[in-house]
Amino acid sequence: MGLNFYFCYMNALIIDDNAIARSVLKKLSSQLKDIVIAGECTTAMEAYNFLQTEAVDILLLDIEMPGMSGLELVKNLGAKRPVIVFTTSKKEYATEAFDLNVADYIVKPVTPARFIQAMDKAREIIESGQEEVKWTEEEFIFIRDSTIIRRLKVDDILYAEAMGDYVKVYMPQKFFAIHTTLRTVEERLPASRFFRVHRSYLVALNKIDTIQDGVLIIGDKPIPVADAYRKALNARMNIL
Repeated sequence: MGLNFYFCYMNALIIDDNAIARSVLKKLSSQLKDIVIAGECTTAMEAYNFLQTEAVDILLLDIEMPGMSGLELVKNLGAKRPVIVFTTSKKEYATEAFDLNVADYIVKPVTPARFIQAMDKAREIIESGQEEVKWTEEEFIFIRDSTIIRRLKVDDILYAEAMGDYVKVYMPQKFFAIHTTLRTVEERLPASRFFRVHRSYLVALNKIDTIQDGVLIIGDKPIPVADAYRKALNARMNIL
C-alpha cells in the first residue's frame, strides 16, 4: 500500500519600494521549496488593494514607504490578516512592530540564515493556526564553544561584546567567546528584546539597571552608549 504525502505551499506578498530589496527577497524565497511569491507591491496602499481580492499567507513587508507605512498597513488589515514578517533597515520600529503581534522583524540586509529563521516562524504560525509566536524564557540559541555546541537560553543573555574576530556573550555567571561578528549575533537574537548601543555592544533591554551620562549598567558592568544610538535607545525604553 502506497503512502500519500501532502505538501503545503505558503503564498507570500513582497511589499517594498526598493527594487533591489524585492529582488533579494524573491531570490531567497525561490530557494525554499514551500514559498510561492503571489505578487510584488511598491507601496502599502497597492498591497492593501491587492489583499482585498487575493488570499496571501505571508507579508514580507517594509516599514518606511511613500504614503502609508508598513505599520499603518498592518493596523488597517485588522484581525484577519496574513502572517507578518517585517523586513526593514530601521531598528527603532521593533517595539511598535512586535506590539502588533507580528511573526518576525528582520533588519536589512536580509541574510539567508535570518530569512530561513523567519520563514520557520511563519510556517509554525500558519500550521498551528495561531496569530503569533512569542519569545518566552524557554527560547534558546545554539553557539559553537570550541568543539562543543551549546544551547543558551535567550533570557539568560545579559549582553554581547565584540572583541576583534570574536564576540563574548555574557550570562549571569559566565561568558562564552564565539568566533563570529556582533552583527551576526544581533541578527540571531529577537529585535524586540536586544538593542545595539555601541559598535561593540549589544544589550538585553530588560537587563539594564541604570543609565547615566552616556553609560548604562547591567549588573556591575558599565557599558558605553554611543551618541548615534542614544536617542533610539531612549525611545525603545519608553522612559517616563
